Formats: sequence, C-alpha cells, structure tokens
Amino acid sequence: MTDEQLEEMFPGVPKELFRIHDWRKDVVTVGTVPGEYISEITGGALDYSWPAQLNKLVINGGHDLILSVGQVVPHEVIGMANYNKNLFVGTGGSEGINKSHFAGAVHGIEKILGKADNPVRRMLNYASEHFITHLPVVYIHTVIGRDSSGKLVIRGLYIGDDPEVFTLAAALSLKVNFSVFEKPLDKVVVYLDPSEFKSTWLGNKSIYRTRMAMADNGELIVLAPGLKEFGEDKEIDRLIRKYGYRGTPATLESLNLNEELKQNLSAAAHLIHGSTEGRFSVTYCPGSLTREQIESVNFRYGDLNEALKIYNPGKLKDGFNTLPDGEEFFYISNPATGLWSSRERLI
Repeated sequence: MTDEQLEEMFPGVPKELFRIHDWRKDVVTVGTVPGEYISEITGGALDYSWPAQLNKLVINGGHDLILSVGQVVPHEVIGMANYNKNLFVGTGGSEGINKSHFAGAVHGIEKILGKADNPVRRMLNYASEHFITHLPVVYIHTVIGRDSSGKLVIRGLYIGDDPEVFTLAAALSLKVNFSVFEKPLDKVVVYLDPSEFKSTWLGNKSIYRTRMAMADNGELIVLAPGLKEFGEDKEIDRLIRKYGYRGTPATLESLNLNEELKQNLSAAAHLIHGSTEGRFSVTYCPGSLTREQIESVNFRYGDLNEALKIYNPGKLKDGFNTLPDGEEFFYISNPATGLWSSRERLI
C-alpha cells in the first residue's frame, strides 16, 4: 500500500508502526495439515497436505495481544470471510493461499458460498487447534448491512478468542448480506462498468455473485463494454485461453496432465469458479473480444450493440424488469454490490 492509501484507511497512525508482509521471504510454516485429513473433508477429491503459514512476526513476535479485525461477509473461496483466514491467508504464503483457494473451488462455489462450515474452513480450524493455541489472538468481527433507509450500518459486533465469535457473526451475515428469492431466476442481465471490468478474471464476478440465484437451464447475459482480455496477468490470460471454463471434471483432468496448471492452482481455481458446470448458460457481450475468442473459452457470444438495444442500462432499474414484448428478467447494474440466491441454495 502507498502512503496515501495507508493514510486514507488508517488516518493518523504513524507510518513507522506498519509492517510489510513479504509473502515470499517473511513466511514461516507453523505446521502441516495432513493429506489424509484433507482427503477426509473433501470426500477424496484432494489428498495433498496443506502448509499452515504465518508471517514470522505473528508467530515469533512475542506479542501480549494480537487483534484480528474485520467484516464477516459471504466469500466464494471459504464460505464466509475473516476469523482465522486473516491469519493463515492474510499473513500466509503463496503455497498455503493457492492450495486453500483450489480446495474451495473443487468443493464447489455453490456448496461453499455463505456456509461457515466447509472443507476450507476446516483446514484452517485444524491449523488453529493444532498449531497456534499459544498465540494470544482476539477476533473483532463486524457484520455490515443496510438499514431501512438503505444506509450501511453495523448490524452486529462480535469480540472473542474462540470459534463462536465467528459462527455467530456468520449466522447474522447469512441473514443480512444475501438478497434471497423464493424461486430461482430464469434470466439475469448484468452490466459491467467498462472502467472497472476489462477481463473475465474480474468480470466473472457476474457469475460468482448470481449463480446461487440462477435456475437450472437459466440464462445469464453479461453486458461487458470494457472486456478486452481474459486475465489481468499475461500468464493467467494465456492459461484461460488455453484451458477455458469447462467445469470441474475437465479442469481436474487438465491439471493432472499439465504441469503448468499444477504450478498455478489459482488459475485452475478461477477456471472452475468461472464455469457453470453446465447448470445454466452465460452469454458474454464484449466490447473488444471476438466471437471466436469468447466461444473458445466455453461461453456463449452476444453482440454488444444488439444487446444494448434490447437491454439499455440507461433505462433499466436494478431488480425485476419487463420489456414491451413481455420478456421478464432480473437486472444488476453492478455485481460487486450484492449477493443473490434462491432460498433453496442457502439451506
């Protein structure tokens, strides 16, 4: 973070009090979660061991108190953010981060998003219970939601040093951070701001955030005027183009056959997260990418100009819309601002 960013987020805190987390050089492996346990909690899908990693100042700093502060919100990799994720991912190293990310992807985003108990969290809990019980960690968790006027407010504050501080916060977050529908949505249209979303690496937030609301055989249309690439990073972009969003079985098969994917589990996890597993379709309407490029990664292609004539963001309202010809759909102007689910998928 730059000095300007630090001042904006932590106004008045002296710069000399900050410590840089170097995830390459400053990481210590405090223990290893055995592959047998990983296999047990993933139903045999994975059997690698997982390194529980922390910044050396966290584990060896001799602190009287460690405060971990953050907001509990639904998270596509670990179900609900915060708690010991702040330690083992927030101050961890690349191997621990990538392996935990991949475990979440293999388990399935629709089975993990919004769930406090899942294989990834169990990995971290195992590490907490076996390797860091001597650390004086106290968690301060908030749950943020909108009040009746639409203003963001603190809906819950939980402080403690045991798992309940997280499970209570997660239970409240589930109630206030999802838009829940009684029935799944057959058609959803999402607009991606061209100043922010230039790749499917980021633009697939339109898939992550809506997939639990999508009906089987439903259609998601993504209006993406700024879309010009697949990955923000050149190597990630190359891997997405090569392997595509083809679902968990195909990605795992490619992973087993190709060393380049084994060495880039974050890319493999993204390929899984960006796939609908064939449950519903995704039609991307890009500003720059061609039909051939879009279809090569297993999305449907839509002409942006034609789509904008039908679904004009300037005339649509967030929520349910009905066109003059009677077509009904749910419109989202910014997928980063919410989470949507049918009630049946939260059970």
